[in-house]
Amino acid sequence: MDPMRKPKPTLQERLARRHIRKPPALIYLLLAQIWKWFMLPKYNVHYTYKIDPKDYKGPYIVISNHASRVDYLYTGVAFLPHRLNYVAGYNEFFRSHLRGVFHILQVIPKKNFTPEIYAIREIARVLRTGGRIILFPEGMSSISGTNQPAAVGTGKLLKHFKVPVLMSHIEGGYLTNTKYCLDDRPGRVDVTISELFKPEDLAGMTESEIQLAVDQAIKHDDYDWNKTARVPYDGHGEFAKNMHNLLYWCPKCGHEFTMKGVGNVIRCAHCGNGATVNDYYDLIPLDASCVIPETPVKWINLERRNAYRAINADPQYVLSEKVKLGVMPEYDVLKDLKTSEIAGEGILTISRLGLTYEGTKGGEPCLLHLSTDQLPTWGMCTDVSFFTTYIDGLYYEFYPKRESTGKWLHITEELHRINGGKWKNFPDADTYRS
Repeated sequence: MDPMRKPKPTLQERLARRHIRKPPALIYLLLAQIWKWFMLPKYNVHYTYKIDPKDYKGPYIVISNHASRVDYLYTGVAFLPHRLNYVAGYNEFFRSHLRGVFHILQVIPKKNFTPEIYAIREIARVLRTGGRIILFPEGMSSISGTNQPAAVGTGKLLKHFKVPVLMSHIEGGYLTNTKYCLDDRPGRVDVTISELFKPEDLAGMTESEIQLAVDQAIKHDDYDWNKTARVPYDGHGEFAKNMHNLLYWCPKCGHEFTMKGVGNVIRCAHCGNGATVNDYYDLIPLDASCVIPETPVKWINLERRNAYRAINADPQYVLSEKVKLGVMPEYDVLKDLKTSEIAGEGILTISRLGLTYEGTKGGEPCLLHLSTDQLPTWGMCTDVSFFTTYIDGLYYEFYPKRESTGKWLHITEELHRINGGKWKNFPDADTYRS
């Protein structure tokens, strides 16, 4: 190699040099029409408009609850003919089937749950030119069918830009595309478009007041919603498939990782406790002796409460797991829908002292560490079989040997909060009640 020749820039370096502009009108509107004609009927999408987006002539920001991986379909069509610059997970730009369209549509990369300047700078660039931004302030699509609170700094960002903030509220999106199973399950999706903040509202509110208002606006539980809506979904006879990744604890015998979801049934291998999941996602106990929470979200909330109590009962509490380690490629995009390249394996441990990975990476010994304040939660970018985070600015994926991602999520989030982390639960969460 010529020593005077500059080395080839990595994919990360090339991404950091991009200047974002408005999406090209012709391509954006053509894709949106394709979504409107072919995808919205498939998912039975219905819109309710409390405001008309066309009345907003200048820049604005849209926020939306993040129900599923296909929310871009629902929101992109909702605001036509306006074009939206989406903010999406940084890691998605390294996947071959997304990278090209993300570049064409001028999607802004953001490292989830990690402070960074680039995304803020490019949002500002788009708004200065009269463009419109859409944010999913949870940072990732719903894991459980309900919301995570907005990422720290959301209120600060909205107050800083002083533009109207519109709202997209999605109902039924998670039940159509769950995160524990990647099968499409068409039924119905309702999308409501409204205004959340005028610029003068933002001027008169504190950052924390705005943050709380966003949390209240995006909060939604699809399972509770369907107790009233009673929409049947097409689960292809596999409503419980992989549900045990989230419902890992048996409410009857108390064992963990003994639940197994197959077909329409989730059952404990230790005591037989279980339920059938019907077309409405109702949990129907297998018999009168079964102990089953009313909805999957209520089941998950009980698991979170268990995690919180375990941590509080034992200041030395440790969760440890053998994992495989995934990393981002430097020069070649990921193909075949992959999200990383497996580069090693080792032991992942979390406690009040932080997160530690000790193992291998690229054939060499590797030691990684994050304090709990740097790790509010985990990313789960496709399904719930693995989890992700950034350490020293680099993206890592962890694939646990056991199907234990649900517990890792609860323990990690509650350790962050117990140790004084900034990302809090919803004020009305019952996790901490006796």
